Amino acid sequence: MTRVKKGVHALKRRRSVLKQTKGFRHGRSKKERLAKDALLHAGSYSFAHRKDKKSHNRKLWNIKINAGARELGMSYSKLIGALKKKNIELDRKILSDFAEHHPNTFAKVLEAVK
Repeated sequence: MTRVKKGVHALKRRRSVLKQTKGFRHGRSKKERLAKDALLHAGSYSFAHRKDKKSHNRKLWNIKINAGARELGMSYSKLIGALKKKNIELDRKILSDFAEHHPNTFAKVLEAVK
């Protein structure tokens, strides 16, 4: 069996870990063991919070729709209920965009619902 030296690959792995942890605080960006541990935690947090981001955005959309609807004399729940009854299939993301950036279009949607 021939002898295998792994210096090149070990160095490459270490460098890649340290490159990924660039910008982390204190020893987590400079020390290999702390960097590896910080990277594992960062990965698990990012996985969990990718899911949280979706619900957070939906809550923001609901708030924007409610604010836009109340200016025109309707509550959020009545608006959503009326949209479902009229079979208008605009999702909350689009409705919130209309309420925030295109108030005239949002007013037309409300008129179609009333």
